[in-house]
Amino acid sequence: MRVAEEEKAVLEQVFGSSSSEECDSDGYSESESEWEPISEVNGLWLCPHFLSPRRQSHILSSIQADNWFPSPSINQAMRFGLQHLPSWATPLAHSIRRSVQAQAQAQTHPPPFPLHLLHREPLFDQMIANVYQPGEGICAHVDLLRFDDGIAILSLESSCVMHFTPLSGSLSVPVLLTPGSLILMSGEARYRWKHEINRAPEFQIWRAQPLTQSKRTSITLRKLCPSSP
Repeated sequence: MRVAEEEKAVLEQVFGSSSSEECDSDGYSESESEWEPISEVNGLWLCPHFLSPRRQSHILSSIQADNWFPSPSINQAMRFGLQHLPSWATPLAHSIRRSVQAQAQAQTHPPPFPLHLLHREPLFDQMIANVYQPGEGICAHVDLLRFDDGIAILSLESSCVMHFTPLSGSLSVPVLLTPGSLILMSGEARYRWKHEINRAPEFQIWRAQPLTQSKRTSITLRKLCPSSP
């Protein structure tokens, strides 16, 4: 109970007064966040409404205040180690843990994160933020093996479609990432599937409708393997 109270205090300090019992001013409640398994990709889960607009704005305002991207030529920022993460990163990880725990208690099938990953400390100790202008994306890849299993990606600003393809085979599984959505990758999704975002118009179509593309910011949280520097 003491740990839960401390996590709540940290979340309120960074994001403002809000809890699983109380809604934000925009109506968001952590208890309402629902996780959806992407059935074609084992170990891939999506929470379409993980962060409220107010909390999204807080993170974006903090990034701007810290001047991570002072010019258009700088579109990536990395932080390694808990002591170097921004003030909102650890509360965000606490919120992920709490949300997954709530899902695990409510469902009979495996939770969005395997329990051995969910209970590690810290949950994440590395962050990378990327800014993509309209038409910019990222090629198909599997994250470096210097990072442990279990990766979280938060999407902010523009919606986009992320495509997942197996290391061997031509199957492509599209996943719609909306502002405030969060995906979790573990197991097969993390090691045996590539993910990419191609923001060319013919690739940014969802349910037969093209997506309007504007600036997109993504926040990826990972944990370094113990042997990594």
